[in-house]
Amino acid sequence: MPPTKKQQFNMRPILSGEQVVELQETIKESIHGALIVDTPFKIGHKYLVRTVTMVNIGMVKQITRDFITLSNASWIPDTGRWSECLKSPTAFNAIEPFLNDAIIGINTIVDATEWPFSLPTEAK
Repeated sequence: MPPTKKQQFNMRPILSGEQVVELQETIKESIHGALIVDTPFKIGHKYLVRTVTMVNIGMVKQITRDFITLSNASWIPDTGRWSECLKSPTAFNAIEPFLNDAIIGINTIVDATEWPFSLPTEAK
């Protein structure tokens, strides 16, 4: 006699509790590895990021395969002299803070440097 539908799809656990936890960790690591790219950026560090069209500054909150998210971010429409802005947090000629996080496409980044100063919070 052929098995009934209920018998065919019996979903009783075939793994021990320890095996389930181990499998969950393996899956989590695999998914994380697929989403994260190898970048020099570190979560919690502040960066001045130059993209193909603009300059942003903020603290790295998240890195995925295609995007980097900056918290406490600002768009810097006018850095003034580049070498001067890298030496002084007050050298920017203009600062436009983001209302929310800034999400930047990884492939648009031209260069970046860690920012050793406080992040600007006021528009200028």
